[in-house]
Amino acid sequence: MTRPDPRQTAALSAALSRAVDLSALKARADAAKTSPPTAGTHPSTPAATSAVIDVTEANFESEVVEYSTQVPVVVALVAGWSAQSTQLLATLEKLAAQDNGSWRLAKVDVETSPRVAQLFGAQAVPMVIAIAGRQPVDAFNDVPPEDRVRQWVDSILDALRDRLPGIRAAEAAAPAGEEPVAEPEDERFTVAENALALGDFTAAEAGYQAILAAEPHNVEAKAALAQVQFLARAQATDPSVIVRADISPDDVDAQLSAADLEVAGQQVEQAFTRLIAAVRRSAGPDRDKARTHLVSLFDLFAPDDPRVAKARRDLASALF
Repeated sequence: MTRPDPRQTAALSAALSRAVDLSALKARADAAKTSPPTAGTHPSTPAATSAVIDVTEANFESEVVEYSTQVPVVVALVAGWSAQSTQLLATLEKLAAQDNGSWRLAKVDVETSPRVAQLFGAQAVPMVIAIAGRQPVDAFNDVPPEDRVRQWVDSILDALRDRLPGIRAAEAAAPAGEEPVAEPEDERFTVAENALALGDFTAAEAGYQAILAAEPHNVEAKAALAQVQFLARAQATDPSVIVRADISPDDVDAQLSAADLEVAGQQVEQAFTRLIAAVRRSAGPDRDKARTHLVSLFDLFAPDDPRVAKARRDLASALF
């Protein structure tokens, strides 16, 4: 199986691992449970166990957080006015229907359930977050083609198949002949990916470095290692460094750390602009340090990302 580009979700993964507390809506959900049901409400209808479900603030705890202990739950934050939301939902619904309940698609209308959107720090729709074992494990906020979404879903199922009992149960119950034949998984990547999913950056980094020691030109391992190193660095950075960087624009080290946090917080253009300004202001080793750090951040994203293309042009202008 072709692995999804690990650079696609580095910033979102960092933001989620640092900021999302899935118990934030539990009190509201518990309160809803004690309220008398309104006319027409049937909590035990078949939709409650379907592969595709509409989720609100009231049922988020039971239908997403708790359900994620059995199979992964892919939360799609969407809005009715967003054409991109409609396009992405069509892809996700198609894939969920094909996979026989081995994962659940939870659709959230951000206009009617704004607290769920706030929980994930969503700044735009659509945004997609994978939840497993009550924790976010991966995310993206663009509209990839169907084959890339399929690769993304398959990578999550592969990483979690031995940890969430519902995945194998659903696959075993699939109609004969419909389950695709999977190519052999590279155990080395599986070990590293599992460590990353558990937040063990040291073990994940060691795993990818071991692959590169044996295969120095392994592109997937290089990209994954860059992601892990960024995640570990961003998680260890004091958020107050952004204020220090704004107050002291000539403090190059503060600019580098602030840019990391801005990328992790999905403020990608702001981070790139910050470092390009540092390149313009500085000279000698400080200038090289800012330039090198900016180029390393480019590697977290797909080469054709328009934000990277613009920043490369701006960097060339700053240098020459």
